Amino acid sequence: MGTPSFDIAFLDHIAIRVKDMDVSISWYEKVLGLKKYQLKEWGAFPIFLLSGKSGVALFPANLEDTPLPQDSKNVKIDHFAFHVNQENFRKARAKYDELQLNYWVKDHHYFHSLYTKDPDGHTVELTTLIVNAVDFYK
Repeated sequence: MGTPSFDIAFLDHIAIRVKDMDVSISWYEKVLGLKKYQLKEWGAFPIFLLSGKSGVALFPANLEDTPLPQDSKNVKIDHFAFHVNQENFRKARAKYDELQLNYWVKDHHYFHSLYTKDPDGHTVELTTLIVNAVDFYK
């Protein structure tokens, strides 16, 4: 008798450490339009910032720990991505321009991706599928 398999429904959240909770909360609300959820049962943190059922959970960083170099390719989260449709990809790019954010766009053949950095240097990606979903998600 084998172990039963299971399906993942969606990515719930990414937990990240930040220097200033208020600055990060403001950035994720303003730049990505995420909605803040703070549960009194959990105390001061984590602070969840969500779009639907997916988002980030913010925790305060321990600034007394040795800092990691931002450009390190050692074991760490390289970036995290939120999927948007093509229309919202265009809207996000226009918003990033309006906010005068530094960002870069990459063509990944199947996807186009828009990258920027949050206030703590985490790379945040918005990605959109540019081919037929049936052809890609086989």
